[in-house]
Amino acid sequence: MRNPSDTSTWRDIMEIPALLAAFSQGAARRLRGSVLKAEDDSVHLVGRGSSDNATLFAKYIWEAHAGVRADFVHPHAIFEAERPLNFRGRVVWAYSQSGRSTDVVATLERLMGWGAKGVAVTNEPDLARNPLARQADRHILLSRSAELSVAATKTFSLQLWLALWTSRLWCGWPAAAELERTRAELARYLARPADFPPAGRFAAAWRRLRRAPIVTFVARGPFYAVAKDAALKFREMAGLHAAAHSAADFLHGPVGACGAQDLVLLLSPSRSRIPEDLLKVRRALRQRGTPHEILSPAAGRAPLSALLLDVELKLAALDLAVAKGLDPDRPKGLSKVTKTI
Repeated sequence: MRNPSDTSTWRDIMEIPALLAAFSQGAARRLRGSVLKAEDDSVHLVGRGSSDNATLFAKYIWEAHAGVRADFVHPHAIFEAERPLNFRGRVVWAYSQSGRSTDVVATLERLMGWGAKGVAVTNEPDLARNPLARQADRHILLSRSAELSVAATKTFSLQLWLALWTSRLWCGWPAAAELERTRAELARYLARPADFPPAGRFAAAWRRLRRAPIVTFVARGPFYAVAKDAALKFREMAGLHAAAHSAADFLHGPVGACGAQDLVLLLSPSRSRIPEDLLKVRRALRQRGTPHEILSPAAGRAPLSALLLDVELKLAALDLAVAKGLDPDRPKGLSKVTKTI
């Protein structure tokens, strides 16, 4: 059996604090002029997979704190449009780790043809290999560190970091000191492998996690974006049937499918102050006899602390994959760049 520390995924995750620090160095100067928004304080967002989950985090952060409305673009609707849509004066942020997600590239190209300005968010510095960056009006490069594993880990963290930095440039929140505290807390956590799953705070849930045929993550706000990406990583790396729901959506139907063999993980900003809608979910699960656990960040203040919980969940998915004898770096049937058109 491989050790998690022998994997590229592990090495990618261990890089995250240093990459966040590198991004922050001179970020205000480098990003000025790139974090575009429309005159009516709005943006449009498009991405796939983990990048799509990152756009959800950005939406929550920018609408709640920066006063910027963020609307999602669905590629299928754009490709099926029978007449040009009016995107004059609009700004579209397109996320793709590689810059080569074909439907994201094609969507941005079409929207720019309809008058939009484009902002490409990628982790690929080589423009010859990055069609998304080549066609956009602005390119925000997250890092020069190539992500080796198929499942996005450090790129996703950098995408969340960009959302926070963009909010800072637009409205002054969060403070630079708060960003640095979050990065330092993540670095301290990653320096203590003895606390990583399945040990530490995951110990109570680990046996259930190993046995459960279905695992569901339930959260709210920015933590819902983390829940969606955690479910994706458990599917990609560990081959586990995992799903994610917002707390409100979960109570409007999905809870009815939960039974005694399943496991629900409730992602809360705090262990001591659990949001009321998560408490409603917990009561519903107790009535159904469904096993559940509450997970919250090991440190930090919400919503920035969502970054810490995200990394911990990715380490859990990595460890579960290795425990099952799977290769988390190269999941069967998956590739780094997904070409859908």
